[in-house]
Amino acid sequence: MSSFFVVVLLSVGRVSTSDTKVSQDAYSPTESYVMSIWHNRLYLYSAVALVFGIWFSLKVALKKKSFSKDVGTLVYRAVKNNDRDTVVHVSGVKIFYGSQTGTAKGFAQELSEEVKTLGLPAEVIDMKDYDPDDQLADECSNKSVCVFLVATYTDGQPTENAEWFCKWLEEASTDFRYGKTYLKGLRYAVFGLGNSVYVGHYNTVGKNVDKWLWMLSGMRVMTRGEGDCNVVKSRNGSVQADFLAWKVKFLNRLQALAKGEKKSCSGNCKTGGSCKNKRRDTQEEEEEEEEKAALQNNTSEEELIESSSDEESGLQDEKKSASVVDMEDLGTIMSSVKKAKSKDDGRGDGQMVKLSKSNGMRKIEDEGERREMITPALREALTKQGYKLIGSHSGVKLCRWTKSMLRGRGGCYKHTFYGIESHRCMETTPSLACANKCVFCWRHHTNPVGTEWRWKMDPAEKILQDALEKHQNMIRQFRGVPGVKPERYEEGLAVKHCALSLVGEPIMYPEINTFIRLLHSHHISSFLVTNAQFPQEIRSLVPVTQLYVSVDASTKDSLKKIDRPLFKDFWPRFLDSLRALGEKRQRTVYRLTLVKAWNVEEMQAYSELIALGQPDFVEVKGVTYCGESSASSLTMANVPWHQEVVAFVQQLADMLPQYEIACEHEHSNCLLIAHTKFKVDGEWWTWIDYERFQELVQIHEESGAQQSFSALDYIAKTPSWALFGANEQGFDPADTRFQRRNKTKDISGC
Repeated sequence: MSSFFVVVLLSVGRVSTSDTKVSQDAYSPTESYVMSIWHNRLYLYSAVALVFGIWFSLKVALKKKSFSKDVGTLVYRAVKNNDRDTVVHVSGVKIFYGSQTGTAKGFAQELSEEVKTLGLPAEVIDMKDYDPDDQLADECSNKSVCVFLVATYTDGQPTENAEWFCKWLEEASTDFRYGKTYLKGLRYAVFGLGNSVYVGHYNTVGKNVDKWLWMLSGMRVMTRGEGDCNVVKSRNGSVQADFLAWKVKFLNRLQALAKGEKKSCSGNCKTGGSCKNKRRDTQEEEEEEEEKAALQNNTSEEELIESSSDEESGLQDEKKSASVVDMEDLGTIMSSVKKAKSKDDGRGDGQMVKLSKSNGMRKIEDEGERREMITPALREALTKQGYKLIGSHSGVKLCRWTKSMLRGRGGCYKHTFYGIESHRCMETTPSLACANKCVFCWRHHTNPVGTEWRWKMDPAEKILQDALEKHQNMIRQFRGVPGVKPERYEEGLAVKHCALSLVGEPIMYPEINTFIRLLHSHHISSFLVTNAQFPQEIRSLVPVTQLYVSVDASTKDSLKKIDRPLFKDFWPRFLDSLRALGEKRQRTVYRLTLVKAWNVEEMQAYSELIALGQPDFVEVKGVTYCGESSASSLTMANVPWHQEVVAFVQQLADMLPQYEIACEHEHSNCLLIAHTKFKVDGEWWTWIDYERFQELVQIHEESGAQQSFSALDYIAKTPSWALFGANEQGFDPADTRFQRRNKTKDISGC
């Protein structure tokens, strides 16, 4: 604009110059000078305007530069201050665990490492070392996220290290002194560990912790997860896979929280309005893809995590944007719910194994849909314990008495009581699963549990073939070992006896009768042990050389305390199993395990149980301490001395008119009470004529089970060294007793 003004002045100045030249001669020099200035005034104006324009332009330019510099300084200071005062949405993750066997603790440590990889601090906390009364309220304001990994123990109770925490939380949730908003601001997530075979107590602790925190106004960051140790009903095949699925979701949710993102809308606002979050479906699809990538080996078609949160539960497919459902649509919704439920029930019921007349069991048709009993984690744990696993549900292990007799150091109590050759005995099981979780279990509860067969099933022929092969391979490892007797080594390669008592409940195996027949066809005697929870299976069992029932307690309360059975009707099943045992004609045995201060006071009740089942023999053995286990409270104080076991047996025998003490094996802390029908002409005949048994069972099979036989048809005379009161105390004089000193005991064996 100023340039245009200067140009106009210059053009006007040219016109005025021509006028000046005309009149210049008419004036004096001074007047001419003044007149010249006057006539050229436009030039002066133009010069002044030009100078002013330049000055103004420079001033504006300098101002802009100065303003830009000031703004840059302010922006820098603002950014610096913003970096210094960045809003922290998640200050860290605190992982609390309540564990009895160490599974939850392992999960906590695993999750901690994963959280740290996200750049967030993580702390693993044992619940017994944490005082919720003093510390939990602080978690509401320090922007941390609390994760609770809690296992459910016996009868739906919390584990020992979580007892106080759960007790305080339960009381606080209903105590008016704390108030309903005591934990407002606490962000938490819960993952429970349980076993669905305990129908009435499955994941009770996880559900309760989630509920109590919510009652105190805690805020769930995601739906509660539930891990199932029952591989049959586990949504992802094992409790480890269940945790992995939940962990993937949690870590995704944690990353969103760290970025300040709010929880996505569930799709049904309580106010009745429509959902404004248009990204919900996309986010869910992305989460599903991530989960599939993390769980690519798990082919479960069920959803990854069961929704149990109050705000997230329900059938998501039936949800609409409006909260009101027309009456006309209600019938359709309920019909679809019933169809979905019936479909799930049909899939579950299809995995049942039911009884049949031919073999005591009936196989199911959908074999391909069932899961393997042995999960990868279980396989690793059992392999570390020395098991040689067979197929998907069986195992074999070398008994310590087998090793002992190979060296000529004596046999087990079965050698003393019944005349088996311990170095020719194979200890195996066709079912690693059990229906009890006994406190004295020497397997430390690493084996699976269940009340019915819902796993994939291997054929009996394959199990026996592999068991014999693996057993022989373990025997061959003793070739050339110092002390091993060559003749016994050769004999040991030919299995003559099979103790179906390794672990688990062999009678649960649907083809147990086929397996027993195969043993007898190989001229292998059968010693089968059951935990008295399957009466119908006992009745349908084919003849075995000797059938055992474990009688670990004599009253309902003590049995529940010691065996911790899975069945709700465990006591009626227990009594009916004893009645079923009494119906057998072959040799039957009660096996009593004495646990000091637990079941040694119930003398009269034991005598009544013996009268109920009328067993041929009663083995009474002091419990074996297998080392400290987080799954059991058993200690050395619960192990009775041999003299205490003898005193108990003497008192019990005095209460049984048709029974007497027959044999003793002091080294196993075990005594045998036998029915007096096995005392012929004042001499005990508790041993077994194994060749005669094989002849009798062959005749029984060839006659189509029409020709039966009894326990007295295959007895043999008991040697004097095996009798109660003998100087040898049950140790075979043909062997040499070996005393270990300062050595860790091998607690394996039958």
